[in-house]
Amino acid sequence: MTDNQNGQLDNAQDQMLSGSAWMTAGSILSRVLGAIYIIPWRIWFGDYFLRGNALYGMGYNIYSFLLIIAIAGIPSAIAKQVAHYNALNEYGIGVKLYKRGLVLAAATGIICALILYFGAPLMAGGHRLVIPVLHSLAWAILIIPTMSLTRGYFQGYQQMAPSAISQFVEQLARVVYMLLTAFLIMQVFHGSWVTAVSQSTFAAFIGSAAGILTLGWYYFKHRHTFRSLVANSRNRLHVQTSALYKEILAQALPFIILGAGITIFMLIDQYTFFSIMRLATTYSNTVLSDLYALFAVNSNKLIMITISLASALAITAVPLLSRALTNGDRQAIAKQNTNIMALFMFVMIPAALGMAAVAGPLNRVFYGVAEQALGANILTFSSMISIPMGLFVVISAVMQGLSENRRAVKFFAVGTVIKLIVQFPCVYYLGAFGPLLATAIGMTVADWLIIRSLNREYGFEKYSLNWAFRKIGLYSLVMYVVVLATVFVGGKFVSLVLDPLSGIASLIVTLLGVGIGGYLYAYLALKNRVADMILGSRSASLRRLLKIK
Repeated sequence: MTDNQNGQLDNAQDQMLSGSAWMTAGSILSRVLGAIYIIPWRIWFGDYFLRGNALYGMGYNIYSFLLIIAIAGIPSAIAKQVAHYNALNEYGIGVKLYKRGLVLAAATGIICALILYFGAPLMAGGHRLVIPVLHSLAWAILIIPTMSLTRGYFQGYQQMAPSAISQFVEQLARVVYMLLTAFLIMQVFHGSWVTAVSQSTFAAFIGSAAGILTLGWYYFKHRHTFRSLVANSRNRLHVQTSALYKEILAQALPFIILGAGITIFMLIDQYTFFSIMRLATTYSNTVLSDLYALFAVNSNKLIMITISLASALAITAVPLLSRALTNGDRQAIAKQNTNIMALFMFVMIPAALGMAAVAGPLNRVFYGVAEQALGANILTFSSMISIPMGLFVVISAVMQGLSENRRAVKFFAVGTVIKLIVQFPCVYYLGAFGPLLATAIGMTVADWLIIRSLNREYGFEKYSLNWAFRKIGLYSLVMYVVVLATVFVGGKFVSLVLDPLSGIASLIVTLLGVGIGGYLYAYLALKNRVADMILGSRSASLRRLLKIK
């Protein structure tokens, strides 16, 4: 390999790390903010909390699926195609793609918003209280596709900061509106909990409006830079408008199916759990609703924090892989695939095991002591299955970045069929744990098929990847055991001065476990040079900072 090729590969890795840092920061901050709000929300809802959270989750699952259709994968497709034409120094075509995409985004937003609003009674699946929640969510679908498209345009330029910042602003505005309306309705006016949930979901519209304003401000600030790139591009390619639409849609349709992967699995749970449990038990609708809230909403909200790490990697990977494919550099593709897998393992495995280790106190911090034992056990199991779920997010994006869309959809379809086959026995015999196990099985099958295909077509640097997996797995297990011990011992000490089940005591124990576990994992990874493979030259700086030789 030439020095120039080495430099290009290193530059691609630096771009992926930099982009991942921005997207991870934005995604994690947004997810954490989206989880923290539940603490006051739970207190203000009181006895209605689990029912309110279940209603919120059922509405959001349907909304999320329609939103993915409305967005139609266009942002990621735009990011991929803009990166493709930018690599050819044809910035003008990227601008045309964006403008044509805006028309599509506006049209799909309007159509899907109307479907959600007027189709709410049918989509509610017999849960009449879900109908007003779906009505409130329809407004957000009007503008979110345009916002997401604009984020994709910036990502095509490898500018991840606008997406990350707007994502955080969107979530901040959403949470502020949610908490304000929940407090006023439940505590001041003592109104209906269903109305409070509906206003909490309407907050998605408030947040998206704030997010799109943030993106508009960023573009206005840097408009001269974008115009200069267009003016100085080659401008030799001429693509017809119809061809642009066809190109966008051809790329977008697989993104709908794969982007909705986790949501589709959650909808399967939503529409099958209640009927299967009625056959298996004599539980009341309220009890079933509470169980649904525990596995589908409560634990899901927390594991999505770790899965958002995978999403950040996926968003960053697509344009880089598209560029390598455009340049016909298969060696760069193999290198990028290896880097992506290694970075995923480096972040996701310890994050999932760490959350499992602190599941007990973490669950109490967010959801109190109601059903605490069952809630903690469900969160522990959910944390483990977040690994195959997060892996699917990453490797399906890799397949799309390499234009292997049809295969990726086929492999996901196989995983979905497996999920449907095992869903009934899993739920019937395992109750609230059943949907989680069925999801783990289905996702693992899809993951295995995709990884096998990537290995056959492009290959991985197997020695490096196996070495990284062994080391990361070992250090993560060591961290897991130490954090479990820390939670146990810390709980004993804290109980000397505080109620061990209180929110403050649980928060102290959680932070203690996270702090010790995080430092231990970082120390082992830096000390034994595993981090060097992932972070490159940044590892030396971190070793100096932490005084590790």
